[in-house]
Amino acid sequence: MAEERPIALPVSPQGADLAQRLVQLMRPGTLSLQALPPLSLYVHLPWCLKKCPYCDFNSHEWRKDGELPTETYLDALRSDLEAALPLIWGRRVVSIFIGGGTPSLFPPAAIERLLADIRARVQLEPGCEITLEANPGTFEKDRFRGFREAGVTRLSIGVQSFDDAKLAALGRVHNAEQAQAAVEEAAQAFETFNIDLMYALPGQSIAELDQDLSRALAFKPPHLSVYHLTIEPNTMFALNPPVVPDDDLASDMLDLITARTGALGMERYEVSAYARPGHRCAHNLNYWQFGDYLGIGAGAHSKLSFAHRILRQVRWREPAAFMSHAAQGNAVSNENEVKRSELPFEYMLNALRLRDGVELLRFSERTGLPLSSIKAGLEQGRERGLLEPDPALLRPTARGFDFLSDLQALFLPKS
Repeated sequence: MAEERPIALPVSPQGADLAQRLVQLMRPGTLSLQALPPLSLYVHLPWCLKKCPYCDFNSHEWRKDGELPTETYLDALRSDLEAALPLIWGRRVVSIFIGGGTPSLFPPAAIERLLADIRARVQLEPGCEITLEANPGTFEKDRFRGFREAGVTRLSIGVQSFDDAKLAALGRVHNAEQAQAAVEEAAQAFETFNIDLMYALPGQSIAELDQDLSRALAFKPPHLSVYHLTIEPNTMFALNPPVVPDDDLASDMLDLITARTGALGMERYEVSAYARPGHRCAHNLNYWQFGDYLGIGAGAHSKLSFAHRILRQVRWREPAAFMSHAAQGNAVSNENEVKRSELPFEYMLNALRLRDGVELLRFSERTGLPLSSIKAGLEQGRERGLLEPDPALLRPTARGFDFLSDLQALFLPKS
């Protein structure tokens, strides 16, 4: 097969402004990155069948009396990507994650078109991981196979629980039977897939969690993501908080999850993720290792590195506003350069989530800062037994992993 090459971009009304912006991004600054990190692509599809009461993501309820604007939104994503190409020109994409919302609301043909549009504009690394989030509430037999044929290599299924009562408490649109059928189909269609589970649910006992785990692990999933239910601001649960397990019980639940997955050969390689050998999520690993990512779609976030600065961007949040602005080449609602003083904490917020840690020299490579900028935090972390003493490795101890927020806080900017 001939090598895919990015298409030439047409001159747009924003061309002069863009050229000036690129000159600004390339000018000397306070950082000094010797090389750019790996680049991932995140694509946001914002619609759901129903907004869950705990969800604070940028998701919007799709009312079935209206037609999902599939083609218009795909056009907007293509325009968004084209406008962003000069910022990532020449860089290969190591992973793609299609998240939401509920991306599986889009039919396989739409996902096939999306991936074709991407491949025509950026170069993908050989074996590029392509993940799509799917919910059992949008599951139809053979739909998952259609996603596989469209080019998706990894499916992440938002099960959350296999208990009908708990699913109802979480406001999910699927039931336990649908969840089981969806995972069974995913296991047949994909070599690697992920099951999302939540714990510390309203009224949940440790025995009920154990049953949920048994149902999930019976499918021998290559990857399991496990999240503690948290009450986020600006959600329905924040207005009417449910009664959830206390911290001690939640800690016991996490211990149970780690023990049961470990007994089956699944390693806890990140705070919330367990995987069999060879099935770690490449996209999420790039996040935790402080890699770059371009986010396209409504409300998507980007982190892009340049020789002397790191840029963050946010797209317009409302789908209608995003589609309108993207069509005009202005999908980005705001952007800012990460302050030098904020970089140590931002880096540690990600890297310290990894159980194996990272090489200490990676800090300078990914931030453009000298190791002296984190010397005080490293010393405190080691003195308190939160960081391993290895001078070449940045790795939390077992205690540091349990008290991760305390460890990360050691690297907050000093006022």
